[in-house]
Amino acid sequence: MSPFRHTTRAAAVLAVSALALSACGVGGGDSEGPEADGDGVTTITVGASPTPHAEILEYVDENLAEDEDIDLEIKTFDDYVQPNVQLDEGALDANYFQHLPYYEEQVEDRGYDFAHFEGVHLEPFALYSSELDDVKDLPEGGEIGINNDPSNQGRALVLLEEADVITLEDGKDATNATINDIAENPKDLEFTETSAAQLPRSLEDFDAAVINGNYAIEADLSTDDALLVEDAEDSPYANFLAVQAGNEDNEALKTLDELLHSPEVKAHIEKTWPKGEVLPAF
Repeated sequence: MSPFRHTTRAAAVLAVSALALSACGVGGGDSEGPEADGDGVTTITVGASPTPHAEILEYVDENLAEDEDIDLEIKTFDDYVQPNVQLDEGALDANYFQHLPYYEEQVEDRGYDFAHFEGVHLEPFALYSSELDDVKDLPEGGEIGINNDPSNQGRALVLLEEADVITLEDGKDATNATINDIAENPKDLEFTETSAAQLPRSLEDFDAAVINGNYAIEADLSTDDALLVEDAEDSPYANFLAVQAGNEDNEALKTLDELLHSPEVKAHIEKTWPKGEVLPAF
């Protein structure tokens, strides 16, 4: 038995939403979380994006979880909506796909009553092009693909602003900027909003596109080839394990979070994505 059962990571601070439930948050939340079966094994159903989240969970399931009497049932999603819907409804015990700005937006907009652990990994945003080699080569009137998700659109715009491609209105930043907040656009670029999953598939239709890290990885896009890459230092975009509020003290869920923050997982991330497409956040 590993020491995970007997220690609590001081850094594993849980944040519980204090927002009231809205009509959108139907809540499955009477459960106290997953429980052990007659053999002492606890099955945890976790929703995750296929890459890298599910891959990291698979590593934990195959190499670390058995020693903790945990069995992971990993359910993958190709969108950013259903993992929270199904966690809210109780179909999932936890999900692992989102960062804090998106989480906070979803909790506020949909009334979810969730809690979350600390960040496990980062996926830097990057600007990709199938034709251009330098951001300075963006043509006059060029078309830029950009995420239509509000919590990530500002993040993409700030990446472009920091490279002097555009300037945003005063008071607008990664948390609140939209394409309507562009104050200066010297090259008169056209911004086309597209779902995050569709951006890699549509890359050839644009002069360039800002693509979420997980979808870039799935499309075999490397940050080595990107025109711009987001600075990961002090980033608020670390992805974490989220659970229903009230389940944050469930022993199996706490143990899973500790496994996700283990030295073994950190080494696995660094080995699997050596070019920095995925970075440990601990």
